Amino acid sequence: MFLLTSALVAVVCLLMVWIFQNADGGTQRRKGEPRARAEARPWVDEDLKDSTDVHQLEEDADDWQVSEEEVEHIPFSHTRYPEKEMLKRSQEFYELLNKRRSVRFISNEQVPMEVIDNVIKAAGTAPSGAHTEPWTFVVVKDPDVKHKIREIVEEEEEINYLKRMGPQWVSDLKKLRTNWIKEYLDTAPVLILIFKRVHGFAANGKKKIHYYNEISVSIACGILLAALQNAGLVTVTTTPLNCGPRLRVLLNRPANEKLLILLPVGYPSEEATVPDLARKPLDQIMVTV
Repeated sequence: MFLLTSALVAVVCLLMVWIFQNADGGTQRRKGEPRARAEARPWVDEDLKDSTDVHQLEEDADDWQVSEEEVEHIPFSHTRYPEKEMLKRSQEFYELLNKRRSVRFISNEQVPMEVIDNVIKAAGTAPSGAHTEPWTFVVVKDPDVKHKIREIVEEEEEINYLKRMGPQWVSDLKKLRTNWIKEYLDTAPVLILIFKRVHGFAANGKKKIHYYNEISVSIACGILLAALQNAGLVTVTTTPLNCGPRLRVLLNRPANEKLLILLPVGYPSEEATVPDLARKPLDQIMVTV
């Protein structure tokens, strides 16, 4: 009887230890759950993350092409201006770009396609990691396609404003008088959607890594904005959150391309207005060491 009682006590003790361990583990998981939710910021668009990962080459070595391309180096041709000319050109360029504004009221008047070709060629001169040129500029003129783009963007943007972005972000945008209604996606004669190519493909079908693809494409977008301003056209820089996958399918783009920026391009409408905003002075944006 004593032996049976001792054995029963031992079993009960083991059972209690097992219960407490599992309860502790469950508590730890429950404690961990809020942290996981806090880290997952719902308004962050997965397509906007820079997927450059040099370690990927080690993990999938057979899938990636190692570049062995030889490139000839040639003498550099440079035009050097006198200091007065340098000052004049730099001042004029600054004054030109200082007039650039984000314009949400765009006329439906057609623009010369040769101008669009030239500004995109200018954007294509941007530097890129290992000269991979990881960008695709999709120019949309077809009214039906533009309207489908608007439907996708407005559907997702309404969710962004009401749920994903949060009250602080929405509040910060109030001074710009913007919301999820994007009429300019219909009225602008041209939409330019800029995709980043997260990787490329070699002739043998293997993947080619695109280093710093998002930074490279962002630089190209900056040059594109300057080129549009120089040509006398207007746009508004939009990053429609969570629209990338659907727009990629609509425009028949491959899976290695992720939407970064959407630009409606054209002339300003006659009733166009912009917020009366001031830019930071030089002493707030430049530090000299």
